[in-house]
Amino acid sequence: MIGLLAATVGSAQFATPVAPPKRPLPEVEHVVIVSIDGLRPDRLLLADTPTLHALVRGGAYTFWAKTTAVSITLPSHTSMVTGVVPDRHGITWNYDLPLREPVYPRVPTVMEMATRAGYVTAMIAGKTKFDTLNKPGTITHAFVPTGSCNNETVATEAEKIILAFKPALTFVHFPDVDAVGHAKGWGSPEQFQKIAETDRQLARVLAALDQAGIRGSTVVIVTADHGGAGLSHGAEDARSRHIPWIANGPGVRKFADLTQDARLEVRTEDTCATTCWLLGLAQQPYFDGHPVYAAFERAP
Repeated sequence: MIGLLAATVGSAQFATPVAPPKRPLPEVEHVVIVSIDGLRPDRLLLADTPTLHALVRGGAYTFWAKTTAVSITLPSHTSMVTGVVPDRHGITWNYDLPLREPVYPRVPTVMEMATRAGYVTAMIAGKTKFDTLNKPGTITHAFVPTGSCNNETVATEAEKIILAFKPALTFVHFPDVDAVGHAKGWGSPEQFQKIAETDRQLARVLAALDQAGIRGSTVVIVTADHGGAGLSHGAEDARSRHIPWIANGPGVRKFADLTQDARLEVRTEDTCATTCWLLGLAQQPYFDGHPVYAAFERAP
């Protein structure tokens, strides 16, 4: 059975600041991070993905971003939301551990940092192992399944939370592309079909932003934790390590290919750093990631 493990917990434990953080782009009031588990960039481009293609045309993108060297789900997602490599955050396993006491990242997630700053935050995840990122009191509204889960459930829960609470920061994780990759293969007809379905479920999340009246003030970042080849993915395999990175929303450059700057290599840790910058949160001195300033029209 799928359950809601945490809801409305973060804001009760952290005092709201007298004044909200000063955001560098005042028109950006919300950030949504969408991770499509296992989405290899070339599969995205070849699949029936009109929603993703529209985000690319209307925003900044690279299909040569890099995930962590280990290229597996839990360590890579933890790097995505903490801004540091696995050796720093300490989440180096990729499964549910039967621990007497839960283990959480050694450094705060961006959801925790935003919650501490007084923002309403949310996480909607499609795998049970994401309870590692749901330290009590650090996310205002969190959905983590207690059993098997699919994209349909994730989209439904995301719609509910966005419409009810309009979070300043929402993290959404779609699991199905990865699951089909392991079962049928990366680039299999079944995976292409699942990528197309995921594109439609992503469209539902964007429609919820429209319905909530916040799409015009929301930067959406779509990325992945890893790619894959054959029936799996792994360390230092280019087919596993390259991921898409797409930003779309107010203040984002339009149809901007981030590879035009040969010095810029977007990394998964940059997603956390970019989100912190957009929400006016401090760039932590221990971050391995950096804000992707090149994606925005007005940036330092």
